[in-house]
Amino acid sequence: MTFSLTVLGSNAAIPANNRNLSAHLLNADERFHLIDCGEGTQFQLKKYHISIQRIRHVYISHLHGDHFFGLIGLLNSMHLLGRREPLHLYAPAMLQEIIRIQLEASQTTLAFHVDFHPLSMDRYELLLEEGRISVHSFPLRHSVPACGFIFREINPPRKIIEPRSYAYCSDTGYSEDIIPFIRNSGLLYHEATFLQDLAAVAAEKLHSTAMEAATIALKAHVRKLLIGHFSARYEDTGQLLAEARSVFPETYAAEEGVILNI
Repeated sequence: MTFSLTVLGSNAAIPANNRNLSAHLLNADERFHLIDCGEGTQFQLKKYHISIQRIRHVYISHLHGDHFFGLIGLLNSMHLLGRREPLHLYAPAMLQEIIRIQLEASQTTLAFHVDFHPLSMDRYELLLEEGRISVHSFPLRHSVPACGFIFREINPPRKIIEPRSYAYCSDTGYSEDIIPFIRNSGLLYHEATFLQDLAAVAAEKLHSTAMEAATIALKAHVRKLLIGHFSARYEDTGQLLAEARSVFPETYAAEEGVILNI
């Protein structure tokens, strides 16, 4: 079964330093899952030759603009290009009304159905069990209600093979409360907005440092850590990567367009 990740955006708050805003594309058994949809996501999908019509499920972690401002444009493009297949959208409840107002203001009636699934922002929840994958959400610690997501392979073809898994922790302050949900993940994405010398700023804004992300990876016994959501103040992510690797050597910096096999 294919189980691979393409990073479409790796920057925080604003696009900068040739880095785009938060979005990941998970290919699970040739079923496409889009995780967050910052401004410009559809350009990234086009750049990396990913058909938007193959996306069946979209997950929005929280309602800060750098994680969902690209969604209405993506929905409109799907419509204009003739989509008929329903799209499943998992997001904070308020987003349903936001989309309704945007479509009403532009006098747009989508030619396909958006099946909206409001997230429970304060508990671990099963969102989807389809084919050979399950998806759960879990609460994160941020300035607005926010969720992480964990994608797990169900029933690998050989019993001796450990099921593959991918955990996505978008904007979050340092919190060991998430460890039970992400423990033993094959790949953990954890935001690393700042270096440790700005730990006080990270704590105030409920973001994490690269060292804190690595500490979570170490305590959760994950196999690999992917850091991203980099502050625009860092033109080069090398310092962030070095800091994280000092705690958890199997750390990689998110690079847009690179396909990671999990």
